[in-house]
Amino acid sequence: MLGFLKFIFKYKNKIIDICMFYVSMICAFAVILHVGYITDPKIAKVFEVVIHGMFFGLFLLEGFRTVSSILVQKRIGVSNISGLVIIGYFFFITLARLSGLESLSFFNKEEWIYLGIYLIFLSALSKNSLFFDNFYFNPTILFVISFLVLILIGTLILMLPRTTLVAPLTFIDALFMATSAVCITGLSVTDISSNFSMFGQTVILVLIQIGGLGIMTFTGFFGYFFSGGFSFKNQLMFGEILEENKLNSVISTLLTIIFITLLFEFIGAVSIYFTLDPTLFNSIGDQVFFSIFHAVSSFCNAGFSILPDGIQHADYRYNYNFQLALAMIFVFGGLGFGTVYNFYTYAKTKVQALFCKLILKRSYVHKPWPFSFNSKFILICNLILVVLATSSYFLFEYNNTLQQDETWYGKIVSAFFMTNASRSAGFNSVNLNFLSGPTVIMVTSLMWIGASPGSTGGGVKVTTVAIALLNILSLARGKDSIDIFKRRIIPESVNKAFAIILLSGVTIGISFVLLNFSDPGKGMKELLFETVSAYTTCGLSLGVTPSLSPASKIIIIFTMFVGRVGTLTLLVAFIKNMRNRNYVYPSEKILF
Repeated sequence: MLGFLKFIFKYKNKIIDICMFYVSMICAFAVILHVGYITDPKIAKVFEVVIHGMFFGLFLLEGFRTVSSILVQKRIGVSNISGLVIIGYFFFITLARLSGLESLSFFNKEEWIYLGIYLIFLSALSKNSLFFDNFYFNPTILFVISFLVLILIGTLILMLPRTTLVAPLTFIDALFMATSAVCITGLSVTDISSNFSMFGQTVILVLIQIGGLGIMTFTGFFGYFFSGGFSFKNQLMFGEILEENKLNSVISTLLTIIFITLLFEFIGAVSIYFTLDPTLFNSIGDQVFFSIFHAVSSFCNAGFSILPDGIQHADYRYNYNFQLALAMIFVFGGLGFGTVYNFYTYAKTKVQALFCKLILKRSYVHKPWPFSFNSKFILICNLILVVLATSSYFLFEYNNTLQQDETWYGKIVSAFFMTNASRSAGFNSVNLNFLSGPTVIMVTSLMWIGASPGSTGGGVKVTTVAIALLNILSLARGKDSIDIFKRRIIPESVNKAFAIILLSGVTIGISFVLLNFSDPGKGMKELLFETVSAYTTCGLSLGVTPSLSPASKIIIIFTMFVGRVGTLTLLVAFIKNMRNRNYVYPSEKILF
């Protein structure tokens, strides 16, 4: 018997992975049908029994595969750890369901059964997710395709009858909502707080999370975790996608991005939870879901809310602690993973030093860990923008929308919240239609500028605008380069900045013109605001999104997708390395 197992796991292991993948995929598909489609109680009851059988069947298959693999290898490998974790999860859920203990009643819900099935599916999928070795795609094209596939899957799930409570979504509306969630935009053609069921809101939440980090990041993470490693081609591919130059740092960068995201979302959810009034919720579970949804939506700068009127809802409009918690989450989310990691490392060092001093009673040896050049530049650019924008909003709206805030603290918090949310987060605590003309222009400009590079935020990025302005200043001084922090900015960065700015203007202009043809009855101000919001994946609107024509919705869908992926990225994906040349033409000077 052991000899047969050795043969199977040595020569036929790939077949086992493929079989497990298809079996778990069928089970995962059955769960989607049960939760999102079947409304007949009798059929639902049959499906419930079948899914329970699938749960225990997958448990036995995964247990047999993991234990057999350990016996054959005579050691616990990296790829076996995920199997042991899943086995432990199945044992725990089974114990919770069979023991009848009151303390474990929370884990007796059907949702934990569904989660177990999807854990198996993710494990099987990830063992086959590194199949990109077999394709010689440009990684940039693969990046674009991954977003298209995720949007299509999200569209199909959102069309399920049990996704909505009132009116089922048409294909165009489901495509719009899926694109908005995956592209972390926040524009919505329907009210997800009243028309979406808990299942539908959970689908939106998952699409936001995966779209915010990128499906390739999730694929790489689960592929590494469940299969136990990367091939050289995988490291090259993910290195380009993650913009990591050092191959030996690809895995650590990938794991760091996932860790930082989950850590800050957890901290954000806890912060939000303690700012809420428990009397506004039916149960602790609803309050927890509310906190998690808004923490994920904030950190990913998505702007989706499950409140009927968003943050301007009467019960939350003057909850300034709640607004501050949200603001701090999407500010950190908009700083970029590199900058946030600098903050994390700095805080970790301080905690270790305090622990050594108070507990171990010895001095801590500090390691030099200054903020990187990019982190310094990003922080200064954001600080200048936040101060100027908040001050301007405070002055422009002091006798307008800020009159509703009775205290100076409330006015400052509202101004800080609105200016930072306008850059990419997409939340609004006031009705945008009541903003003054100068404020609308400022909000539109803030949407266009956006967040920081390497973040979940959109826009042309604050550093792009900063480089363009510094280049203009350098030209005015008669210099041929940009010098800052005793560093010289390379010409490639300057060229890229102006290319991004030009391409953004072209894309916004084309979309705006097309919207005027497809919706001639709408005001030009509203359509321009909508276009900029879609391209910069901000999600703010002057209220025209639900009433857009089908043609206009398709234009906005395309604009959101291009804005999320990046116009320059699309050009690189289809033009890069089409024809290489090994010669250089003579230089000429163009007159301006």
